[in-house]
Amino acid sequence: MDATNKPDLMKRFLAALIDGVAILVIYQIPAFGPWLALAYLLLRDGLDFEFVRHRSLGKHFMQLKPVTIEGGELDLMLSARRNWNLAVGLIVQLLRLAPFLAWLLSLAAIAIWAYEAYLVITDASGQRWGDKMAGTQVIEVSE
Repeated sequence: MDATNKPDLMKRFLAALIDGVAILVIYQIPAFGPWLALAYLLLRDGLDFEFVRHRSLGKHFMQLKPVTIEGGELDLMLSARRNWNLAVGLIVQLLRLAPFLAWLLSLAAIAIWAYEAYLVITDASGQRWGDKMAGTQVIEVSE
């Protein structure tokens, strides 16, 4: 894919914000909320429900869609491959690691998020690290 398919940065930001709020809300569900939030974070771009059609809630509302480089839809495994690096911080919380290890991994998570944002802004096609690992790209759609 080329730079002409690069979606608007504000749309990407707002989609991420909507998904972040959704994850925070899901996280608050008693007992299983944190695990459901992790599942949503990992699998959100492969969900095959009519109202989102293989994309997260944020991407749905902002008319964005992650696709394979060939233009195909993501399945759950490809979504997890695309999003695992964004889940590091949440995984650290769920595993309740020793304080120093948790602190160190949390710093790594912040560095990953910063690198992801940098790539979305600077990459000619808007691909972040997760996109490059999964062979995907976010595009604008009119549906």
